[in-house]
Amino acid sequence: MTSQPTLSKAGNGPEDPGAPGGPGSPGEPDGGLQAGLKNRHLSMIAIGGVIGAGLFVGSSSGIATAGPGILLSYALVGTMVVLVMRMLGEMSAANPTSGSFSAHADRALGRWAGFSIGWLYWFFWVVVLAIEATAGAVILESWVPAVPQWGWALIVMLVLTATNLGSVGSYGEFEFWFAGIKVVAIGAFIVIGGLAVFGVLPGADTDSAGLGNLTEHGGFLPHGPGSILTGILLVVFSFMGSEIATLAAGESENPQRAVTKSTNSVIWRIGVFYLGSIFVVVTLLPWDSESIQKDGSYVAALNSLGIANAGEIMKFIVLTSVLSCLNSGLYTASRMAFSLGRRGDAPKAFARTTSRGVPMPAILASVAFGFVAVFFNYEFPDSVFLFLVNSSGAVALFVWLVICLSQLRMRKIIERETPEKLVVRMWLYPYLTWATIALIVFVLGYMLTDTEHDGRQTVLLSLLVAAVVVGISLVLEKVRRGRSRVREASDAPGASDTGQV
Repeated sequence: MTSQPTLSKAGNGPEDPGAPGGPGSPGEPDGGLQAGLKNRHLSMIAIGGVIGAGLFVGSSSGIATAGPGILLSYALVGTMVVLVMRMLGEMSAANPTSGSFSAHADRALGRWAGFSIGWLYWFFWVVVLAIEATAGAVILESWVPAVPQWGWALIVMLVLTATNLGSVGSYGEFEFWFAGIKVVAIGAFIVIGGLAVFGVLPGADTDSAGLGNLTEHGGFLPHGPGSILTGILLVVFSFMGSEIATLAAGESENPQRAVTKSTNSVIWRIGVFYLGSIFVVVTLLPWDSESIQKDGSYVAALNSLGIANAGEIMKFIVLTSVLSCLNSGLYTASRMAFSLGRRGDAPKAFARTTSRGVPMPAILASVAFGFVAVFFNYEFPDSVFLFLVNSSGAVALFVWLVICLSQLRMRKIIERETPEKLVVRMWLYPYLTWATIALIVFVLGYMLTDTEHDGRQTVLLSLLVAAVVVGISLVLEKVRRGRSRVREASDAPGASDTGQV
């Protein structure tokens, strides 16, 4: 078992002075991360973490594939995420840490597991940085074409890098407003759309709206029950980000309370923002409406109500979501790199922080790879960048699977060592844990049969990258053990000749 990073308030070092990055470590004046996130920051990070840009721009393909039955796809994935978050909440409330599930896997499954899932998760988010920076640049270029698309991508990356380098509080403040705009926008969309569905929205043209859209136009499952599974493949990755709150909680004044609160609220967050908004879309318009595929599901829904400039309004909301995802992605990647550095699974420099408690080397390393990925996106979009995207595509499912496996063992460890810290408990342990594992494995297996939406390629490439990372972790572990045995042998009594008779 490796030592876990412990959080210190401003000016205080970790409890373990000998830990990497402890008091007195070079380049780390204040000894580690600081508790700079306020309760309102954490509340909005937890709420906004489940609302990704994929919800706005990716739901139309899911609706076209499964019809109104896409609601079942979202419900099944949402249930899986709720269960996974409950398990993660149980472990993180007992041991809040910037490494979150990677640190838990390190302790529960072995150092190889923490190393592997930590680096895979970092890889996922630095690729996301490139995807979101490009998506934001496309929108900004449509408004200000004088600046080229690559220029906007560079500007966006630089601004949010500066935000993260300032302090964890500046990250929290930006995320508070970014997430707040998303939450208000979706809340308004659900209220206005709901009133229109039931015909009580003043001045709106609601002739095409109504609950009948759920069963007409070919029925609730126009493409058959199998389309629910295909829909799962299309929506599962839009849920990635739910776990960010548990990483951010490590930099709050009361991590246990923050984790408990975010874990307990995940059900209504997914229920309202995902199921609620998609329900409004498929009841405002027939699922097979051409406008859903042409304009996007949310823009088409707003247009159906006669709301002026619906496309531009949605562009602004999507841009906000993109910036939020970029902001959180850089934060998350850097904190995972920091945790890996603290545990000796990454360069020691990653564990160094500034006087404001900011892991500057980890942030700069993460954004540097993000810039490289942006370059690949513009120069080699159909080769190198496509490989990066596909090879990180199934990481979300790998992360959730590792969380489940870790919780199976961590529950016993917590009950044995610190039972008083078991303030969040997984429901029906271990049965629901095993059921969630089975569901995740099933989804991965089903993806291998999917050639239409590149599911097979995504899983195979992701497995290839995962195998390489696990292989590296096992080699490094073998090298560490060899060095440890050499040190033990050299320190043993009589190992050296003192020259005495």
